[in-house]
Amino acid sequence: MIGQLRSLLQLTQTEVQIARIRVAQARTDAVRKELRENADNAERRTAEITRELQRLGGVADVVTPLVGRLTAVVKGTFEQAEPVEEALLGDLVLEHQLNDRATYLRALAEAAHDKSVSALAERLTTAHRATVEWLTTVLAEEALGGPPALRATPTQAVAGGVARVVNYPVRFARDQVNRTLGRFQARGEQVRAGVTQAAGKAAQFSENARDVLVTGRDASLERAEKVARSQGDTDAATAVHEARERLGSLRASELPIADYEQLSASAAANAVKQLDKVDDLNKVIHYEEANRNRHSVVSAAQTRHAALAQEIAGIR
Repeated sequence: MIGQLRSLLQLTQTEVQIARIRVAQARTDAVRKELRENADNAERRTAEITRELQRLGGVADVVTPLVGRLTAVVKGTFEQAEPVEEALLGDLVLEHQLNDRATYLRALAEAAHDKSVSALAERLTTAHRATVEWLTTVLAEEALGGPPALRATPTQAVAGGVARVVNYPVRFARDQVNRTLGRFQARGEQVRAGVTQAAGKAAQFSENARDVLVTGRDASLERAEKVARSQGDTDAATAVHEARERLGSLRASELPIADYEQLSASAAANAVKQLDKVDDLNKVIHYEEANRNRHSVVSAAQTRHAALAQEIAGIR
């Protein structure tokens, strides 16, 4: 039990530091508050584990917490070269490890008839299962194209943007493309040609591709979609329409809610709660964030999006 408590103490210290790092990446105040609470709760778990170690005669350990903090710093440094979803997957691995060790600790405590450690282990498993569910939901939302709970750091945005340009040349997100273009513009025509090809290939509008990435972006995309449809190029038209959805440049009349432009914030939020398709929710979220940015509507859409993500992830 002492050995497992020591391991849990080190991992929990890592968990605390990672939660502190994630606070700075939070997309919304609600997520920021939840991450702060997670960090505070992990601090309390650290204190509980330490007390049990001392009760069982474990020597006070000043090295383990330092190792936990160092592990978090190393993890945070290396994950800067990865897309944000990879960093979240790493967080999920940590939470699974904590949960599995807490489960094993409980079995050891039951065998030793130690009710105090058993109760602690039960509290730990409950906490880590909840965090596993939260991270699973966040990753499912990311996979479904919704706005992530965490913002990528500049380095992660570049890494994620490059991966998406390579693998999905048409389905690019506004912030990722803009950041990638801004950081790589100095590298010349190679990057410009790559990004231009990603947009231009969709509807054979190579001359308009540069406009898509600057001031005439929205008008150029809408014009390109119309041209592609008039020429009978359905695939290209669909690809450009998806890009418009991602960039929030759809017209209000194209949203899945009738008379959306005339709805008040409360009415729009209620209408959003009735949507049951992920793509429809994404359209509303991207439109609101790019145009009206009504927090109550975005929040309602994100809550509904999370519910659908949990269903797909098998949490509910």
